[in-house]
Amino acid sequence: MNDFIIQTIAWGGYAGIFLLMVLENVIPPVPSEVIMGIGGVLVARGQMEFWPLLLIGSVGSTLGNYVWYWAGHKWGYERLGQLIERHGRWLTMDFEHVEQAARFFRKHGQWVIFFLRFSPFLRTIVSLPAGLAHMPLWRFLLFTFAGTAIWNALLIEGGRRLAPLIEKYESWASWSVIGLIAVMLLWYLWRVLTWKPRERRGD
Repeated sequence: MNDFIIQTIAWGGYAGIFLLMVLENVIPPVPSEVIMGIGGVLVARGQMEFWPLLLIGSVGSTLGNYVWYWAGHKWGYERLGQLIERHGRWLTMDFEHVEQAARFFRKHGQWVIFFLRFSPFLRTIVSLPAGLAHMPLWRFLLFTFAGTAIWNALLIEGGRRLAPLIEKYESWASWSVIGLIAVMLLWYLWRVLTWKPRERRGD
């Protein structure tokens, strides 16, 4: 068990990293901090290379965010509202979350797409109001990729620098990762079980 998580990601290779980063931005609950941090450990071990990992992880994250941009751009408020009312429990969001993100987007402008890639809050959901506002696709992709690449580079480098400590305290580190994933899963389940839809404004 000591090395299970790291070796599982190593076994998946770059394709596994890509898939995890897409899913991380579409559905909860595995955070990019774990995925790219472990990628940094694999870089330190010589099992992955920094630049391919950064590129593939950032492209995967951008694609995952594009899914939400596309939903907002294609469906609009009305159809998106119906989707969230029907499946909001499993997405752990209601339309009020979308409206909050939309207000934040309108207030601070399109640059929030870049800056929120460094934040654990609104990082993914802000892609919805960008789509709803029909932000130019090339600009959305550019801002998303740039912000994501910087964030992922920091995570990879952090994992690489921590690799000696992880090697030294391997058992503790592995159980810490498992514990973090377990906490995220429990948080997701709690959100699903306690989810109550709030009425849309103006309804």
